[in-house]
Amino acid sequence: MTYCVGMRLDAGLVFLADSRTNAGVDQVGTFRKLSVFEQPGERMMVLMTAGNLSISQAVRQIIASHAGVDGTTIWTAPNLYEAARIVGEAVRTVHKQEGARLAEHGVDFNISMIFGGQIAGERCRLFYVYSAGNFIESHDENPYFQIGEDKYGKPIIDRVISPHTSLDDAAKCALISMDSTLRSNISVGLPLDLLVYEKDSLAVTRFVSIDEQNQYFQQLRSSWGQQLKAVFEGIAAPVWNAAPEQKENVLSSAGASGRPVRVALPPGLAATAPAAPLQSLAEGQAPGSQP
Repeated sequence: MTYCVGMRLDAGLVFLADSRTNAGVDQVGTFRKLSVFEQPGERMMVLMTAGNLSISQAVRQIIASHAGVDGTTIWTAPNLYEAARIVGEAVRTVHKQEGARLAEHGVDFNISMIFGGQIAGERCRLFYVYSAGNFIESHDENPYFQIGEDKYGKPIIDRVISPHTSLDDAAKCALISMDSTLRSNISVGLPLDLLVYEKDSLAVTRFVSIDEQNQYFQQLRSSWGQQLKAVFEGIAAPVWNAAPEQKENVLSSAGASGRPVRVALPPGLAATAPAAPLQSLAEGQAPGSQP
């Protein structure tokens, strides 16, 4: 499996992908899932993939050379929407070539992609491409997309990211999101590919491959864990069966009407009081006395 996240911000774009693939706990591999299509000064586009690795690699290869019915390629598309259409057509081409054969062997045609970037003359754009080749575009109401194991890293992004978030803060948030995923799912793993794109630069200017020795990532993981624990410990404990005058941290008030849903005892089974705890042999005896 994998985890990738792409963010579209007023200041540019952030892309982050892990590199783990596995077919079992003892068959772990590393394959890069982030690819760059770049013509400096004219266009910079990024593709991240999740799903069946053979399908992903075939799609990526076709995208690089595929021409649409009008002869347009990803290198000549006049805007990102047309480039996304080329990506979708490549997905459908691979499905037409391999879908039936994969189905014969019980293999689903499983792929999802995040595609984004900028072409000279237009704004930064970000798309989510489905396995049918159709796609949707990110807007201000939803400035990010995730693919793969997205549930672990989603909460922090939802709380932090907006179109006005700075690129550095977005990169930090993406890394924390990835750290949460790494801690909770063994199918996601290092190294990571992080690309931060500043709008109108039309070239890759900030990219890093992050492994276990990366100083900033290790600092972030440690600091985030410590500060999260400190915030947790700083939250007051709940007050149970609080008196009416209690106004703060009340979880349960005295005399509250709420009761658990209790299952009725079977007929003929009488409720009995819990047995008293057994008294230890030594309890209540003087030192050296005999029982």
